[in-house]
Order: sequence, then structure tokens, then C-alpha cells
Amino acid sequence: MTNNGRVHLTVREGVAHILIDRPQARNAMTWSMYEELAAACAAVRADDTIKIVTFRGAGGEAFVAGTDIEQFRSFQGAEDGIAYERTIDERIGQIEALPMPTICVVEGWAMGGGMAIAAACDFRIATPKASFGVPIAKTLGNCLSIANMTRLVAAFGASRAKRMLMLADTVSAQEARDCGFVTELVEPAELDAAVQSMCERLAKHAPLTMRVSKEGIRRIVANQLPDGEDLIRTCYGSRDFRAGVEAFMEKRRPEWTGS
Repeated sequence: MTNNGRVHLTVREGVAHILIDRPQARNAMTWSMYEELAAACAAVRADDTIKIVTFRGAGGEAFVAGTDIEQFRSFQGAEDGIAYERTIDERIGQIEALPMPTICVVEGWAMGGGMAIAAACDFRIATPKASFGVPIAKTLGNCLSIANMTRLVAAFGASRAKRMLMLADTVSAQEARDCGFVTELVEPAELDAAVQSMCERLAKHAPLTMRVSKEGIRRIVANQLPDGEDLIRTCYGSRDFRAGVEAFMEKRRPEWTGS
């Protein structure tokens, strides 16, 4: 395992398991990991023997803690933000568009990009210590794309989405279960059995019905998404974003100026 992390794909008995593997950094995603995630999704989509896909983070401490902030230090302005959000939209869109059921297994943090991956899956099985959030209002000063904001609103409702994006609130596993975002909440010792049970249940159902249903729901949620690149440019082109990245790397609170 390198410091850049890896994304592994294994297939067993018709179930594809995608493991995000960088536990020393709470599975924070690097550019190379996003490319490996794309390759894994493409391989899954091309394999007709795969009936179900699971996504999981290595180490048990976090699912994915977001994108590795170190990589933002090379950004020069708004267009870097546009390119980044387009790439993230492509990667998350690949997960969301997989034709078979997808299960996200969440232990610990699912933040930022990890929250987006979890929201793109069909079902989520989590442990009681799992938590979900997009705390960028108090950390980096950047923003989500319109597509990822839409997924957040669809998953949690507008009021919770505002709490997560503006108050930087983190949603607990229990609250996520209560609002329907988490499908099952189980103790860590029961996690593997719960995932296996859901896989077995899904494997018995009509694949075309499930495929058409998830694609129909995806189209409803994504219907007529407005353009949001002006909003992305506002954040990624700001002095606040650059200051937020440096403050994060230096482990201090950013001083926002609104410019």
C-alpha cells in the first residue's frame, strides 16, 4: 500500500466488493484513487455476472473522510475548482448509474466525497459510530456541485441539507437511520452478516425490476438540474478557499473574509 492509497475490486459469487484502502489517512481520496474507483466501476458495469456491489473503507475507523486536502494546494483559481467538481460528478455519477443494486458499508466518518459516495449508493448499512457530513463551511470554504447538492437534498431533505452545508452539522448514524438514509444500523460485530444478508435478499429479486426502478428514481432526482458553475467559481476562485486549505493543512481555524 502506498501513501496515495488504493481502490481494490474483488468479485465473489456474483458480488463485487470495492474497498477504498488508505486507512492511515482515514481513506481520504487522492487523484489516483478516484481514477482507480472509475476503473473499478467500469469493470463492474462490463461484467454481466455481477449482481450486487458493495463499497467499504479499510481500517474500520472511517468510510471515506473526503478528498485529500493536500491536493487542493496546487489549485490556482476558479477553473481548477470547475475541473475538480466535474471529475467528482463523473466519479459519483458512475456509482449512481451502476445498473445493479449498490450497498455502502459505513464505519466511522463519511465526510465530503465519502458522503457523496454513500449518497450515490442504493442502500447504506452503518455502525452506531458512523457519522455523515459535509463540514466545508467551517473548514475549506469551497462548495458542492449542483448534482451533489441535489443528492444531499434527496437523501436528507432541504432542512437537513442546510444544517450540513451551512451550520456544518454532522448527522449521527441514528439520525441518518431515523430519516431513512441509513437502511440498517448494526453493531460492528454484526456488520458482515448484515451485508451478506442484504446481498442474499437482493439476489433473489427480479434484476430488471430493480434496474429499471433505480434508473427511474435516478432520472427523477436528476431531472433538469440547473447549471451551477457560477456558484463553483465563486467559492473556488475566492481568497477564502485558498486560506481555508492552508489553515486546514496547518491545523488552525481559518479567518474568513467573504472574498
